Order: sequence, then C-alpha cells, then structure tokens
Amino acid sequence: MNLEGINLQNANLQDANFIGTNLNSANLRNADLSRAILKQAQLDGTDMTGAILTEACIEDWGITGSTNLEDVQCDYVFMRLETKDNPNRLRKPDNWGETFAEGEFADFIKPYVDTLDLYHSQDIDPRAISIALKNLSANHPEQELRFVAIERRGNNGLNLRFTTAPGADKSELSHEYFTDYARIHKELPLAVQLKLVAQDSAIRTLKDTIEQFIQTGTHQSKIHAETIQIVQGELIVTQNKGINIHSDGGSIGDISGLVGGDGVVNLGMISGNVTNTLNQLPNSLKTDEPNIKELLTQLQQAIENDSDLFDHDKADLLEQVQALAEAKQTEEPAKKEGLTRKARKMFEATLSSLPQTASIVEACSKLLPMILKALGLPA
Repeated sequence: MNLEGINLQNANLQDANFIGTNLNSANLRNADLSRAILKQAQLDGTDMTGAILTEACIEDWGITGSTNLEDVQCDYVFMRLETKDNPNRLRKPDNWGETFAEGEFADFIKPYVDTLDLYHSQDIDPRAISIALKNLSANHPEQELRFVAIERRGNNGLNLRFTTAPGADKSELSHEYFTDYARIHKELPLAVQLKLVAQDSAIRTLKDTIEQFIQTGTHQSKIHAETIQIVQGELIVTQNKGINIHSDGGSIGDISGLVGGDGVVNLGMISGNVTNTLNQLPNSLKTDEPNIKELLTQLQQAIENDSDLFDHDKADLLEQVQALAEAKQTEEPAKKEGLTRKARKMFEATLSSLPQTASIVEACSKLLPMILKALGLPA
C-alpha cells in the first residue's frame, strides 16, 4: 500500500501487517505497533516519536537518518519473519532473558545489521571481556565470528558487534558469553586473569583497545582500531593504528582486515605502521645525545631481519617499537612509563627463549638501554 504522509498518530496498530508499505513521512507518533509486521516498510522521514514497537518484526525495514525514533518504547523486536524453513526470528536483544532499557532501542537499532551484539550496560571489565571473547571463539570456531564494531551506548554502555555464520544461534552465543564473563569477572582470581592476558597477545591487544576506547571514544577520536576474526579456531587480532573515526554513536566500523585468509600475520602492513609512527618523530637537534628516531629504526630493522624470530614474535616486538615511539611523543609521565614498562616486559619475555648469541638478543641489549636513556628513563 502507499500510505505516504498518512496521519496515524495515537492509532492502535497492534498486529497490523505493513509488509512493503510506503510509510514515508507518515505520522506514527505514539502509535501502538506492538507485534506489527514492518518487513520492508519504507520509513524515510517518518515520525515514530513515542511509538510502541515491542515484539514488532522489522526485517529489512527502510529507516533512514531522517526517521524519528525518539522515545520509542520497545522491550525487544524480531529481525525476521518466521517461516516454515526458518523459524528463527532473530530476537534482539539476542538473550531472551534481556530487554532494552528505556530509550535504548533507538541507539541500538540505527544503523543495524544482522549481528551478534554483546552489550554491556554496567560493570565493564575490559580484561574479563577479552578473555570471555577468546573463550567464545575457541568454543565455536564453526560460527565464524568476525568483529564489526565497538560502540558506546548512552553514557556508560559498551556494545561489541560481531557477524556470525548463517543460522548461528545468537541467543545461545550471547548467553554463553555473558555467563562466562560473569564467572571471569567475579570468580576467576586476579592472578590467573593477569597471567592469561600476559601470555596471549590477542587478549592483551583487545583489552588495551577496549580500555583506550572507553577513555578516548569521543567525537573525532583517533584510537587503535582492530580487526578481530577467527581463523581455524584461533582468535586473530591485529592492529591498524591512527584511523580517524567519527564516533557520533561511539562506533568503529568498516575496518578492513590485516590478516590474510590463511591466518598469516601481515608483517608488511605492521612494519608500515611502525615506519609511519617513527617518521612522525622529530630529528634530534643535539649531536651529543642519542637520536631516538634512528635508534628505534635500527631496532625495527633488527627485528625484521632476524631469522630466529617467528612472524608472530616479530609482530609483537614491532608493536612494542611503535609503543616506544608513542612514549616519546607523550608528555604524560605516567603514560610514558606505562608504555615503556609493557614494551620492556614484552622484549624480555620474547628474547628469554633465544640463545644469548642470537643477533636480535645482542641488538636489543645494545639498543634498548640507549632508547630508555633517550626517553629519560632508567635503563
């Protein structure tokens, strides 16, 4: 039907069927659309202020930036019509035990894709989140979890969005994740959590990313963006630094992958990121003090050229070279010390398994003290 511009303000539209209906510029203010079917309904410029959408089906509905969803009342919706071949209606929130909080639906649904959404409204623990995600990916490699976005919801909420394999039971995945998250957050000893983070670079990188997003996820932020995907049952996390994001809704989206389809770390891309960061460092104007730009470049080359290091170890160490460059650029003593401390621990952990005569061990024993001195820190 063509109902463009129609006035249905305050109308009782429970269980109504609007499949394919043109509702552009319609007035649906305070209309009761409980259990209504809005599949492929066109809603450009439609005023849905205060409308009730609980249990509505919104499969492929045509909302746009001009659709007014202010104060919409909605406990949950279905993303798909039930059919004989596919009874899964894709409830949102995924967990049947959860409902949208007041005012949460509009932020959650616009824009929207068929995803697994892991929403945290309180008690946000980046370390526990990262460990629980690694567990979920390891337990369900067949679900092909792939990261889409990390988003800020309201004042304190955080949403992690993933695509999944077709037919994945998102409600069950969500339930398993949050059960594991609660266990890790409340019951797993801190020492065990710290050990897991220290031993797993994917968990560590994701934790750092979430922490930084929480701290700096404001309008026009520049933060660490991640590609997170599952390759042969393993969670792969790689960094692409310096991406400008406009976080009107606090979202990182449309991020291209840095990991090949075979799961091999793209050292060329990582090395390029390091080089770009080093090029931002100023050249030393004093000939009597170490030039940290040159020292870090030598360290980068030593890592890349060493045959004793595996590619994943090279990737970890190159990220620490970049962290040391960022430490040079920061004026905050605490942040500089934190970046440096983490870098030193990573170098020590990686090099401890190599013979003392290895070329990278010799290079680091020479260069790292000079780099620390150039940073104004004790060697």
